[in-house]
Amino acid sequence: MRYHRAVHTYTAAIGLSVLGSFGGLLTASLFLLLGDGLRVRLVPWLISYAVGTLLGVALLALLPEALATLPSATALGVLLAGVLAFFVLEKLVIWRHCHDSQECAVHGSSAASLVIVGDVFHTFVDGAVIAAAVVTSVPLGITTALAVAAHEIPQEVGDVAILLGAGYSPRRAFVLNLLAGLGGILGAVAMLVASRWIPTILPGVLAFAAGSFLYVAMADLIPDLHRGGIEGGPFRQLLLIGAGILTVVLL
Repeated sequence: MRYHRAVHTYTAAIGLSVLGSFGGLLTASLFLLLGDGLRVRLVPWLISYAVGTLLGVALLALLPEALATLPSATALGVLLAGVLAFFVLEKLVIWRHCHDSQECAVHGSSAASLVIVGDVFHTFVDGAVIAAAVVTSVPLGITTALAVAAHEIPQEVGDVAILLGAGYSPRRAFVLNLLAGLGGILGAVAMLVASRWIPTILPGVLAFAAGSFLYVAMADLIPDLHRGGIEGGPFRQLLLIGAGILTVVLL
């Protein structure tokens, strides 16, 4: 029974990590096929929805789960460490969120390669977070994978556009991003191994992930919404953010 439960958990963790890592990439690729006009209109909508899912998962799912095990001061301290860590990572251009080619323009193959390296690291962390959530509970893993996929879509749209702008062919840009998505599987496997040997690490990982999700939502995505881009203005943005939060609550 314990063996079958472990297999079920591992399968769910790997599967949801694949969904989170590759779901955003595949959807982003489809968006690029729609043409610039439609893509420019739809991506900001996705950003609003992603804000809602990230905030909902961080504050209504990951953090409460961490607080159920850790002292509140410890859980909030780890959350704060997550926020600061991702601030530093973004400063080092290891973790980047670009939603169009003008926003994060790169020049030359070396800079484009940095985008790929950042994507590998990015998906590795996402895979580890999803796996930690699944080990805690499968429903938590599902909502976490949803939040990851939601914010991966606009980011991948920007990254693929950057590679195309740097001279990569559409096929090569897609393949490189597909290979970068393998980092999510590696991250999931690493977390599954770590959780088996150090089971007490899980609540800390969830609190740290909550901090990273809050940082992405509030430092990367919400500023994009303030710059505009969605027809209907703040009301429609708020409606889509609410839809993202509601999705997390219903799941």
